[in-house]
Amino acid sequence: MVEAKRLKTSSIFTCHWFMHSFTTTVFEKELISLAGTEEYIIRGGRHLFPQLPKAFEGIQQIGVIGWSSQGSAQAQNLRESLAGTAINVKVGVRENSASMTKAEEAGFTSDNNTLGEMYDVITESDLSILLISDAAQAENYQRIFASIRPGTTLGLSHGFLLGYLKSIGKPFPENINVVAVCPKGMGPSVRRLYEQGREINGAGINASFAIHQDVTGNATDYALGWSIAIGAPVSFLTTLEAEYKSDLVGERGVLLGGIHGIVESLHRWFLGHGNSPEQAYTNSVESITGPISERISQDGILAVYQLMDEQEQNLFKQAYSAAYHPLFEILWEIYDEVESGNEIRSALAATARHQRYPMRNFDTTEMWRVGANVRANRSVNPIPIHPITAGIYIAAIMAQTDLLKEKGHSYSEIANESIIESVDSLNPYMHHHGMAFINNCSTTARLGTRKWASRFDYILCQQALNALDSKTQPNEKLFNQFLTSDIHSVLSVCTRLRPPVSIVVPYTNCRFVTDSAGGGIG
Repeated sequence: MVEAKRLKTSSIFTCHWFMHSFTTTVFEKELISLAGTEEYIIRGGRHLFPQLPKAFEGIQQIGVIGWSSQGSAQAQNLRESLAGTAINVKVGVRENSASMTKAEEAGFTSDNNTLGEMYDVITESDLSILLISDAAQAENYQRIFASIRPGTTLGLSHGFLLGYLKSIGKPFPENINVVAVCPKGMGPSVRRLYEQGREINGAGINASFAIHQDVTGNATDYALGWSIAIGAPVSFLTTLEAEYKSDLVGERGVLLGGIHGIVESLHRWFLGHGNSPEQAYTNSVESITGPISERISQDGILAVYQLMDEQEQNLFKQAYSAAYHPLFEILWEIYDEVESGNEIRSALAATARHQRYPMRNFDTTEMWRVGANVRANRSVNPIPIHPITAGIYIAAIMAQTDLLKEKGHSYSEIANESIIESVDSLNPYMHHHGMAFINNCSTTARLGTRKWASRFDYILCQQALNALDSKTQPNEKLFNQFLTSDIHSVLSVCTRLRPPVSIVVPYTNCRFVTDSAGGGIG
């Protein structure tokens, strides 16, 4: 049996998760500086596709296991990128699965040896990319491990399986490579922007990559080849453990659960301060998913505050000061639950209950019905950047950023997971489609949203909004830490590494304005 060479960790400031370099014999590394720390990246692009056979040296077949959102996108991208090479891309699904028909419609068939039963495909493949659901991975990991041949490579696009194995005290098989490539966007975006890349080189979704076990000595090139082949314009180094922790915390925090709880509490608060239901929805939900996210995306977090007038800035400071510590407290609890394995066990238990009590939509209350009407009338009603809403939302971003920094995550991961993915992907989709868009996310993400949104809602009502009503003075020391945070310079670098084609869903006939806290906007 070949002994696995596991990635060792080192430390720069608090970023103890990461080796700051990696070795590749195929692609050219690029050094970036993020607030005094150095990270290496790989820039992708279609001009690198001729190098893929060298990156995948020794691989004759890549198996894409599952026809999920990511599975369908990655399988099609890999097939197209490797067209004309000797490498076969084969989809593996459960026998008699409805996904088999969908894969066939996309041109993967048993007749051309590109479609088969999942365990057969795993056994046949030199690189098996496991893209079935988190719950299915946890339920079937033993048979999956038994099917994969020694000396081959297991690929993951999320570290959930590692988190589950740690929670039950089980390792990956020691005689295989274990790598990850994690796109920073949903499967439909991975595919759609790859297609746009046929016209604009470099279009795609950025990804992080991790080398958890390297038994053959070429796992890094396999991971980088995979990332470039699915269209990633930039690939950032991470570790599998750091990825699943930041990803699960982010879903339950700013990306999904946090924003849901924030807008629920703010909507009620605005109603209590004289807003109509439509005004309250506009000042809370619309303000975050529209102009606040757009301004952060274009100009950075500080610009939201700096472009306000003096009265608005004072209200922003009050809201930020009131919300930061309550939000940090909940995010810290989420991190502890993820790190201990409790959150993973909770998600799997909830999934098991779905046969009796399926997950239902949460956007059926009056607030979300009002939202449908507000979105339909954007051409008439301007959308404000409300300083109270902006202060609380940015407090959530900063609390999550500061927590992940304390826990040793790399700056690139913090910026991508806590800010860029939020303002450039999820928020614009929710702005376009409403909060119901969360139902298009993974089961694990949706469960986290439903579990933690109410906690954010309650603590904001109990502490932050009460402090606002009591006119508690801003915490000047805390606010100065916001103004001088390293994340602002980090974000300026990371935003320059975004794809050349925007992943933002176009806004529909809307215009943005700034406004004071007086309400009555709409």
